[in-house]
Amino acid sequence: MEFRKMTWPNAYPIIKALHDWMLAQRDLVPNGSATAKALDYSLKRWVALTRYPDDGAVPIDNNPVENQIRPWALGRSNWLFAGSLRSGKRAAAIMSLIQSARLNAHDPYAYLKDVLTRLPTQKASGINQLLPHQWEPA
Repeated sequence: MEFRKMTWPNAYPIIKALHDWMLAQRDLVPNGSATAKALDYSLKRWVALTRYPDDGAVPIDNNPVENQIRPWALGRSNWLFAGSLRSGKRAAAIMSLIQSARLNAHDPYAYLKDVLTRLPTQKASGINQLLPHQWEPA
């Protein structure tokens, strides 16, 4: 609630002005145009787009996530042929674990080495302990 009290007075006028402007622009552009599609996309998701002033845990943008996935996006053309769909899914799972480990301030090599060593003997009920956000080195 404290965050909302600090954020809303500054954010609300800007959010309202943007919403009003987008509605006005939508009336000016032809249906089916790229601009109309972009405006419709944003207006349809307006509640989610304006959620950040209510909750301090919701960032105003997703730049940190974009920066984390950029190397993988840039490498996509290099990895077009992973061998098979199954191999591609496995590579994606490993890449997700690596990025999650980084986001949780773990060395990805140390994390994967430890988890892959412990995985064969880990009880199914304790498998969540091996996830990056709960992992502690052995």
